[in-house]
Amino acid sequence: MNITLGHLDISARGKEYVNDCLDNNRLSKGKYTARFEKEFAAAHQSKYGVFCNSGTSALQIALATLKERYGYQDGDEVLVPSITFIATSNVVIQNNLKPVFVDVDPHTFNMNPDEIQAKITKRTRAIIPVHLFGLPADMFNIMTIAHESGLQVIEDSCETMFAGCYGKSVGSFGDMACFSTYVAHLIVGGVGGLVTTNDPHNAEMCRSLLAHGRDNIYLSIDDDDAVDDAELSRIIKRRYSFDRVGYSYRCTEIEAAIALSEFERWEENLSTRRRNAARLTELLKPFEDRLQLPFIPKWYDHSFMMFPLVLRSGNREPLLMHLEKRGVETRYMFPLLSQPVYRRLFPNLVAQYPVAQHLESQGFFIGIHQGIDDAGVSYISDSITDYLGGQR
Repeated sequence: MNITLGHLDISARGKEYVNDCLDNNRLSKGKYTARFEKEFAAAHQSKYGVFCNSGTSALQIALATLKERYGYQDGDEVLVPSITFIATSNVVIQNNLKPVFVDVDPHTFNMNPDEIQAKITKRTRAIIPVHLFGLPADMFNIMTIAHESGLQVIEDSCETMFAGCYGKSVGSFGDMACFSTYVAHLIVGGVGGLVTTNDPHNAEMCRSLLAHGRDNIYLSIDDDDAVDDAELSRIIKRRYSFDRVGYSYRCTEIEAAIALSEFERWEENLSTRRRNAARLTELLKPFEDRLQLPFIPKWYDHSFMMFPLVLRSGNREPLLMHLEKRGVETRYMFPLLSQPVYRRLFPNLVAQYPVAQHLESQGFFIGIHQGIDDAGVSYISDSITDYLGGQR
């Protein structure tokens, strides 16, 4: 059996939408992009959605927007968790800002609010908490700290959709939130990402930044259709005008069409992920003394993009080799501070973050997606049981 990290099964509706794009010779932003942006944002209690070519690009333009709007200076600091995919902190560096790392909670693997205050300096400008593996971060405490300290917040929600805490959705807490529709994520568009926000000025600036910094009067080939003469005159004068240094981060209508078709069945897919995760958790409970299982705080939802595990002691590598040989794909739990490039940029940091250090050496994750049936869940459990049972 082969248990992969992600799953893609383009539906008949998805193929219909893609063929509609092709039949109408439409590859640039159109009706599918507009609909996906609107409906996805609304599902996350936000007014505006901005579709771009990746979750990383979404983070890049969201932070660039805050930097311009609030006057951040090069070298100002942004707090990021010590366990996350490297893009979270890379975009800070790419915006000529300085990432300052915050250790994570040992149970949720998300940024630990208790560690934030000690990292705030007079040059701190923003916080980028990450909702890791499908579990929301402790946003109520993080937002309290941000408000008290006058900091902006970008939620890195690339791995978490359709989840929240205390009835409030991820993506609706901070100034902006960023999501990903890359392969193996909760909604797949092939590539793609979104910024969501309740602030129209943030949305407007993000739309400009992803299109080379263009004047927002003309961001789509439809913008000069069905307008009166006065408006057409304004568009003609400004549609090749650029207000800021931007990027080429646009995504095609085809990715939006695929992502929209996946969005339309998110409830079914998410239900399967949660059912698989609950069953695997129950099957592995006999090994809780050896293996740390996923933790969901009370009043929180978990969308289980992945199924995270931590070997409590011993050498992780033989277990991962055992799983890989049985066709169960694994990944390390996002080692960040020990990455070769970060060891050069930020030397001698790893030991300062004991929880991250432990997770880097002992943590890993596997797939738990809707493409795994009951037999697949049993196969994962049996594979882990075969190894840990033999090690007792």
